[in-house]
Amino acid sequence: MTTITASRRDAPVTVLIATAAFGLLLGGTTYGLHGTTPLLERATNSVSTWIIWTAVAGALIRARPLAVWGGAVMMVGTCVGYYAVSALGDTFGAGGLGTAAVWSVAGLAGGPLLGWAGWTVRRGRGAARAVAGAAIAMVVLGEGLWLGLALHYWGEATAFLAVGALLTTLLTVYLARAGAQRYWLCALLAPVAGLAFYLAERGILDGLLGSV
Repeated sequence: MTTITASRRDAPVTVLIATAAFGLLLGGTTYGLHGTTPLLERATNSVSTWIIWTAVAGALIRARPLAVWGGAVMMVGTCVGYYAVSALGDTFGAGGLGTAAVWSVAGLAGGPLLGWAGWTVRRGRGAARAVAGAAIAMVVLGEGLWLGLALHYWGEATAFLAVGALLTTLLTVYLARAGAQRYWLCALLAPVAGLAFYLAERGILDGLLGSV
């Protein structure tokens, strides 16, 4: 009976439905928390929040291909949940459809990467685990750079960079204790990847959002 239950839980359709539902819930919740407190406003109005939870979902999925697909499904579901609640609240403006499309495409690109990263940190082998850890931490570090260098919100940028540094440290320690090969690559690559993420966000994503 235990084997049958586990098999059903790990079935591809079940996994994808669960990740989609989680994404819808996450998107709707983050929109609903806007404007409650300054801390929650920044924490929920953040690409890091969506992407980190996508990595967590990837870590919980047993099969690597499903973790990758689940990451894509979850990120699109998050976008749908966010903008659906926005529409229900009558705040979905004329440019909302284009913005939602841009974020959905970004989710289709980033979701599989973070789903893979979460799975690999927990279940992968070799130095890929350290690279995956850096990919997770880069999101928070990159957003911190964007808040500071692009928007000049230095107080919030400092908080994001501090959280990113802490996340990098925790992931590196976890990988070291798990016996991952070249675990130190996580700490080495995370800042470099964070800078690359910032440049991509400012050069590509901001350009797309500005065109809609």
